[in-house]
Amino acid sequence: MPRRKFLHASAAAGAAAIVQGAPARAEDAAPLPKPRVGSQLYGWTQYYDRDKKKFDPVEVMSALRDAGYDYAEGSLDTGTPANNAQLAETMKGKGLVPVCLYTGGRLHEEAKAKETVAKVLSAAKVAGESGFTVLNCNPDAIGRVKTDDELKIQAAALDQLGQGLLKLGMRLGVHNHTPEMQDGAKEFHANFKLTDPKSVGFNYDVHWVFRGGIQPADVLRDYGTRVVSWHLRQSRDKIWWEDLDTGDIDYAAIAAYVKEHKLPQIYSVELALEGGTKITRSAVENHRRSREFVRQVFGV
Repeated sequence: MPRRKFLHASAAAGAAAIVQGAPARAEDAAPLPKPRVGSQLYGWTQYYDRDKKKFDPVEVMSALRDAGYDYAEGSLDTGTPANNAQLAETMKGKGLVPVCLYTGGRLHEEAKAKETVAKVLSAAKVAGESGFTVLNCNPDAIGRVKTDDELKIQAAALDQLGQGLLKLGMRLGVHNHTPEMQDGAKEFHANFKLTDPKSVGFNYDVHWVFRGGIQPADVLRDYGTRVVSWHLRQSRDKIWWEDLDTGDIDYAAIAAYVKEHKLPQIYSVELALEGGTKITRSAVENHRRSREFVRQVFGV
């Protein structure tokens, strides 16, 4: 199931040389949120598709609870905002807590950006009232590198969205995939360099950034103070691994940095699959093993 399709479907239901001496977090005045470990639901939809089964988020939530997770990260429903409250209640009924949601949005065109921000904030109001505290947002890709003017419009929209979320008691974390890493990671950097760190945070998907050609140590040096949430995945020989374990990314070094610099610990394990991923265990077992990895490496 493509991620863009998942957004609509789920809404309805080597860094050993980590840089030292980073500046204080932009939101130092605010207390750190309670550490939480969850699971991004996109990878689960891939397992269900692989098994030719209809995706069952309630079944997944039960499995996550039993494996020791705190939350499930689904998608913000902007079409029917009440569904965000229902998602929170479903999680609570399964022993989980609402923490973060994922969304996209066309933000590089001025007229469309205003409409998108308004729609997202309307839905986020319901989500915030239901207990969600973080919104991870990946602005829509457009099939080419965005122009400087388009990135300025997008940055202004992200600032507006982030400021609106702060008023709702939520934080914005900017997410990325491959398109943002083109042309020397032009869009990836612009999303931070052109925005206010007080309103626009970073949903650090470690592997997508690594795959885009930037080492985790460099990312933490440049944008570590803006982290509000994480997506965690591993690879070996650059192919996504079936569980979160040792591999191409040195998560122990990242965990040491997080601890030293007191970064927020909102971790979403995302066991996404790709063509070369070798599957030897069930989705439930791979998530159980991944939860134990986070416990051992990050201490939460």
